Amino acid sequence: MDTLTPARIAELESGIETAYAWRRLVFSLVLSTIGGVGLWSAVVVLPAIQAEFGIARASASLPYTVTMVGFAFGGIATGRLADRLGIMFPVIGGAIALGLGYLAASQTASLWQFVAVQGVIIGLFGSSATFGPLIADISHWFTRNRGTAVGICASGSYLAGTVWPPVLQHFIEGYGWRATYAGVGIFCVATMLPLSLALRRRTPMLHGETPVAAAGSGVYRLSPNLLQTLLVIAGFACCLAMSMPQVHIVAYCADLGYGVARGAEMLSLMLGTGVVSRMASGWICDRIGGVRTLLLGSALQCLTLIFYLPWNGLTSLYIVSALFGLSQGGIVPAYAIIVREYFAPREAGARVGLILMATIFGMAAGGWMSGAIFDLTSSYRAAFVNGILWNLLNLSIALWLLRQPRAQTARA
Repeated sequence: MDTLTPARIAELESGIETAYAWRRLVFSLVLSTIGGVGLWSAVVVLPAIQAEFGIARASASLPYTVTMVGFAFGGIATGRLADRLGIMFPVIGGAIALGLGYLAASQTASLWQFVAVQGVIIGLFGSSATFGPLIADISHWFTRNRGTAVGICASGSYLAGTVWPPVLQHFIEGYGWRATYAGVGIFCVATMLPLSLALRRRTPMLHGETPVAAAGSGVYRLSPNLLQTLLVIAGFACCLAMSMPQVHIVAYCADLGYGVARGAEMLSLMLGTGVVSRMASGWICDRIGGVRTLLLGSALQCLTLIFYLPWNGLTSLYIVSALFGLSQGGIVPAYAIIVREYFAPREAGARVGLILMATIFGMAAGGWMSGAIFDLTSSYRAAFVNGILWNLLNLSIALWLLRQPRAQTARA
């Protein structure tokens, strides 16, 4: 039961740590799961696009790459907008962009038109509003359970990867990719616009911490720009390492003779255990803080990457893939918690967006780098070692941050 101290009364009046905050979290998770369709539709539609436009596999993969680039840059822009106007307006804009984008994509007559629509309308203006900005926003509505809330909200992208691909594939097989894309656009507008109205209450940002959070907060004795730079490098490094199994596990299983179906099952297993990891790591964040959670997740991810080297049997790969999902899922949400612990609340959207952009670029660079290393060596062993080395960079940054002296502050 809450102790009604003056600080807690101030929180209750703002809606922090109340039933409303938890309802807002549910709406945010649903919005993130729906809006996350933009990250997966280009993957599912790839064979249909390749067949219709008569293009090579590399060209057919371009829509996904451009969508991720747009998603990365859009996260910063929509995060800044959320910092100024509140989260409802970016989400409404994202819903409209997704609706227009999918309808426009369904009418494209060439690959380049499709790429432009995917990257600009769907990625840059659409899905980008439903990940980083929502995570930053929900962090303002919790103090004691902030890590748990952020972890749940961040699970939206993994849930989207679990739910959307089979749904899209079903409708593509039955009605074709153009009709499916048009249907997705209508569905996004019809569902996301009403849901966004549930977020119309302005975020309780006081341009400083709430009294409860301020009492125990500490800031590093280094410049905010240096801390931001280190977090960007750490985000890039951890996701470059993370991309090796996520991007190449299907091809790796095919090379080992197990078939692509087994690799797809391992990827699904990774994402499923990743959802569990994100939720569990949020609970851990609430107890040990963002930096320690980042350190823990990074160490476990590095360990499971090492496990891929000696064990490549079918059963062992299933086990290691499950362990990999459990280890890495909580790393990205930890960055949002660190931002809320060591930066002003009014900067959360933009700073979280910048770090998440680095993580997306890390995934994109890592996927390409692992493929290039395989082309040079005809083996994924060196690619796993490359991922481990980048993971060690992330681990060293987290360890260095943990060892930095902090100055106690009490901002009211």
